[in-house]
Amino acid sequence: MSTIGWGVIGAGGIASRRTIPEGILPARGTKLAAVMDIDAARAKAASERFGEVPWFTDIGPLLARDDVEAVYIATPTVAHAPQALAAIAAGKHVLVEKPLAMTVAEGRRVAAVAKRKGVIVGTGFMMRHHGAHVKIKQLIEAGVIGTPVMGRAQLSCWYPPIAGAWRQDPALGGGGSFADMGNHCFDLLEMFLGPTTEVHAFVGNVVHNYRSEDTAVVTFRFESGAVGIVDNLFNVPDEASRNVLELYGSAGGIRCEGTIGQTPGGSVRLVSVKTGGYDARQQRAAARERLIPFRKVNTYRAEIEDFTRAIVAGVPPAVPVEDGLWNLRVVEAAYRSARTGRVVRLPAR
Repeated sequence: MSTIGWGVIGAGGIASRRTIPEGILPARGTKLAAVMDIDAARAKAASERFGEVPWFTDIGPLLARDDVEAVYIATPTVAHAPQALAAIAAGKHVLVEKPLAMTVAEGRRVAAVAKRKGVIVGTGFMMRHHGAHVKIKQLIEAGVIGTPVMGRAQLSCWYPPIAGAWRQDPALGGGGSFADMGNHCFDLLEMFLGPTTEVHAFVGNVVHNYRSEDTAVVTFRFESGAVGIVDNLFNVPDEASRNVLELYGSAGGIRCEGTIGQTPGGSVRLVSVKTGGYDARQQRAAARERLIPFRKVNTYRAEIEDFTRAIVAGVPPAVPVEDGLWNLRVVEAAYRSARTGRVVRLPAR
């Protein structure tokens, strides 16, 4: 496979913590060509840590480099669309951290310009690559739990008020706990249960007093007929949140802990039974839950390798720009539901 040079826009945060060291550097067919951050100290530190690559505090010089063929954008959400459009104009392929943009309108413009310029744009929903989630999809498609009827995805953390934290200001991040974590959660439920058709959301602040919500619970109906729950909290200690993923069907259920997140681990437990007549006693003693093995995959490396293959082969990545745009539509529908107190229906995807 040809070697693709990557430039990173936003060299702090998730880029420095995960995507560069776990994704770009070890991935097959890639090399880190340059980094950029508006904070010179962060940009310089990333350069020194990751091979003394050129570093910049403006995107212009990075995008002008011939050895940068793809860019990874990991800046605050408010900058995603403008930076993606600049990269597309420079003829670069673009992997944008989720969410794709602040609004559906911005996302549509990114998608339209990318199509016109003939470049590939993807969105960073790396949890789709998790070995447990790939295995769960296979189990559901094989009918192991029968007809899927319900799913739940939880991702929560302790996120106290921090001066300058962009996720705590909806003008910079587009929302709070749901915009930051819920989009991952329902993206996974859609992976198993199909596109969203309806949402009903409750958001607010229970503990913290910053402008973004610290509490979000959203209920879903999916095209398959199944329903779902996504709960995202910025006000629960990390030690208390199990990051649970649950799928239930007419012949069993799947329960996971720790698969929703940044690491490749966690556990998958399956109960699969042959259903018979109604048991008024509803005894569960006969149910045997068993651990399901799955391949441990670093989701950041898998994401970068998938996008790199897409560039080389000229095919869509696993999470194309259309998926990022759809995700934005569901997020906007959920916040509209929270404002109005009503169920919001989405058009067919």
